[in-house]
Amino acid sequence: MSKRVRLIAKILLGIALYMLAVLASAAVVRAGEADPGRDTLWQVSTIDALLAGVYQGAVPMAELLRHGDLGLGTFDALDGEMVVLDGAVWRVRADGKATPVPADETTPFAQVTPFEADFSVTLEGVGSLAELAARLTAALPSPNMFYAVRAQGAFELVRTRSVPRQAEPYPPLKAVAASQPEFTLPATSGDIVGFYGPPFAKAAGVPGFHLHYLNAARDAGGHMLDVRFAGPVTFELDTTTALTLALPATPAFAAVDLAPDREAELKRVEQ
Repeated sequence: MSKRVRLIAKILLGIALYMLAVLASAAVVRAGEADPGRDTLWQVSTIDALLAGVYQGAVPMAELLRHGDLGLGTFDALDGEMVVLDGAVWRVRADGKATPVPADETTPFAQVTPFEADFSVTLEGVGSLAELAARLTAALPSPNMFYAVRAQGAFELVRTRSVPRQAEPYPPLKAVAASQPEFTLPATSGDIVGFYGPPFAKAAGVPGFHLHYLNAARDAGGHMLDVRFAGPVTFELDTTTALTLALPATPAFAAVDLAPDREAELKRVEQ
């Protein structure tokens, strides 16, 4: 082999080794990176639009579940409270009964995420929803992130509410909530699911903890209004660093006035 050929061979070998090193390095980086879709809160519409009476369904359940397996929300015409758990969707109607939801049902407002717990907190002796929220907030690494929440346990009492299906012209949510059906579930076991929103989440979502409940029999639940623990309960939390808003392409959303500050309305509705 001539000197020239040997030189060319060395150059080609060096290039090949360099490319292999680059590819290997890139593979390591990709393997170590978090999938951004796995830490995203995917939300349909905004809470202010829901408060203003935008109840027309915009996204079907089949599409919603492409973006997460845990979450909450409501349905077309405000027809009940939504619980998304383990990739299945449940509706708690105005009579307090929970039923599975078909894939073609639509939602005007919902939040979901692919739930993967990052840390857990075990609490006991909790005597109210306000106490639960305060103790969970104190356990958060930072109040400035979103967190998905799931807990399974036994409860001395869970108090919930739902909302009845509405007819057009839709009233604002505060008018619906003024006569909302409420339910008391004594000595119940089941799952709490929901989200913590940071203080800056207002207008888009719910600041603080927004929690829904589904009992172990999967036949009752709703939006949580109060809770008392029967023993220790472990809460799993998933730090969620991204928010994707899917805004409804509907005439109602396009026309609604979202300029007013509805923070006071939200507090009344959530209580």
